[in-house]
Amino acid sequence: MVAVPEQRAAEPDVAHGGRIPAVEGFAPRVVAGSPRAAGKALRARVPRSAHAHFEAPAGRPDAVRAVEESNVGRVAELTPIRVGRMAANPFAFLRGAAGLMAHDLSAGPVTGVGAQICGDAHAANFGLYGDARGRLVIDLNDFDETVFGPWEWDVKRLATSLVLAGRVAGADEDTCRAAALDAVGAYRRTMRLLAKLPALDSWNAIADEELVSHTDARDLLGTLERVSEKARNNTSARFASKSTESDADGARRFVDALPVLRRVGDGEAAAVAASLGPYLKTLPGDRLPLLARYAIHDVAFRVVGTGSVGTRSYVVLLLDHRGEPLVLQVKEARPSVLLPYLPGLGFESVAEEHEGRRVVAGQKRMQVVSDILLGWTTVEGRPFQVRQFRNRKGSVDPAALAVDQIDDYGRMTGALLARAHAHSADPRLLAGYCGKNDELDEAMATFAVAYADRSEADHADLVAAVRAGRIAAEAGV
Repeated sequence: MVAVPEQRAAEPDVAHGGRIPAVEGFAPRVVAGSPRAAGKALRARVPRSAHAHFEAPAGRPDAVRAVEESNVGRVAELTPIRVGRMAANPFAFLRGAAGLMAHDLSAGPVTGVGAQICGDAHAANFGLYGDARGRLVIDLNDFDETVFGPWEWDVKRLATSLVLAGRVAGADEDTCRAAALDAVGAYRRTMRLLAKLPALDSWNAIADEELVSHTDARDLLGTLERVSEKARNNTSARFASKSTESDADGARRFVDALPVLRRVGDGEAAAVAASLGPYLKTLPGDRLPLLARYAIHDVAFRVVGTGSVGTRSYVVLLLDHRGEPLVLQVKEARPSVLLPYLPGLGFESVAEEHEGRRVVAGQKRMQVVSDILLGWTTVEGRPFQVRQFRNRKGSVDPAALAVDQIDDYGRMTGALLARAHAHSADPRLLAGYCGKNDELDEAMATFAVAYADRSEADHADLVAAVRAGRIAAEAGV
């Protein structure tokens, strides 16, 4: 029989408040003041009403120059596609202009409270994807710009995007502003809820099946069910069946579908395939036996979404012993466009040793559940992230929602954003600042309308430049 040591009451230790010394990485046992009070005190320095203000900062680049600068380093022949997508409507312009908005936000008020932020939290960057068992999860799903930075920037970008999406959908101004107001309100109320819970309960709170009731988004139920049904069929197998064929030797190969999907030369394909060796070292060891059951068969280049068009992105076809496919995406990771604006606001700016690692780490910090094959690698000196492609992904197009659904979608995305921020920022601190009333909601909704107006003017300038031949654009791709 194993002897059990006698349990005795801990003897007090004046130096440490007990016999157990403080341990780095854990909270101190005695904390001066409460995080909620500290958050509330921040209102004296940065009143919540201050977030209503927007004024274009001096030296702001015009929209066309901002787009041209953001195209530097991208694949030149693809940038007209990016410009064409941004020129489609003002909401699409905002989607591609995260750097320009960061420039503008850097001149506005910030509390100094940091969180792991998406950096591009517009309304179309939320969606469904499959977890390890194929169940659908809803969360933020794009992290190219993620950094540790001001939490307010994500909230303001989300609110502004809802105003623009509502305008594109044909909603009146009251409805558009209400969507922004409701998104900020849902963020604030969700943060207050998380602040009241025990730490572990707060970390895991608001399961996806509770989102609709938590945010009173019942008008969205039909849309979410349709998107979910479509997402369940959005798999590697379905993509491979449409995008590959067997050659004369019976090998599976990608088929050109220009300009979105194209075959690559042998050298380029070999470099991408070889990069998956180092990628394996970025995964937890328990994932390796799974990938060891797949062989690499082909590589193709595939154009990605609006903000990322022109970055290098590949799809890699893997087949198991039965010939069943798994497709990985190997996507270039460029430095976050927010990075230049953070040091001036007191946020430490440290160059990442690998941009793919930055994206993966940020994603894992913000999501409740992440892709089990999420990792990073390097291809010919460039950093890339690696993830499953078509992992039961589905999304709501906020610009195509019915008018009576836009505010519901705003509340749902606002709650999701709060849940994501609360994984890296103390929800008690943010709840203390945000408060009980709607002062912050009103202020940020006012900002969102003003910045939406600015984005519409920027979009008009871009469209005029395209028509004048100043910048090339390819529409409808």
